[in-house]
Amino acid sequence: MLKRFAPLVPLALTVLLAACASHAPQPQMSAPERPVSTVEEPVAPFEEAALGDFSDDKAYKLPELADSILSHGLSLVGTRYRFGGSSVKSGFDCSGFIGYLFKEEIGLQLPRSTRDMINIDAPLVKRSDLEPGDLVFFSTNGRGRVSHAGIYLGDDRFIHSSSSRSGGVRVDSLEDRYWNRTFIEAKRVLAMASTEQLARQP
Repeated sequence: MLKRFAPLVPLALTVLLAACASHAPQPQMSAPERPVSTVEEPVAPFEEAALGDFSDDKAYKLPELADSILSHGLSLVGTRYRFGGSSVKSGFDCSGFIGYLFKEEIGLQLPRSTRDMINIDAPLVKRSDLEPGDLVFFSTNGRGRVSHAGIYLGDDRFIHSSSSRSGGVRVDSLEDRYWNRTFIEAKRVLAMASTEQLARQP
């Protein structure tokens, strides 16, 4: 039932609605920092190389339910960022992207804003214990409060709807200086899935 992570690679070419889109533009930063911002600026197109280590022969054992969420998420890489967006047609903000995948794939309705998502009664996960499908939360506005979120993929990488400037849905690394500095915590929201949702999986 669980899939190897490698086959997901070819599929790679979520306060209120403003919770993950309202943070102010970040100060100018040197690469490889990637500020989350709503400022419209040209960005380089997503490169498949961003998935890097996922293309080797490692066997990633995904937890129950995570495989379909991540497979679907990777197929949406490049989908545009849209403030308040929660669909492929409109585009996604960070919480809209997460909510869309969890609802579509396992029927789990998540709160619409990152401020509410981080307060879900789900197990906290140490960064060293992250597993694919865990939600990762960030404070990108410099105030110590959650303002952005993504879904952990494995190998220190996560998928998220970043910003218009950064090209929308993309894969980034928690090891990047910007994301490493702004990381707050992670939660295993999949632990909330019901036995019925588990039974729905092939």
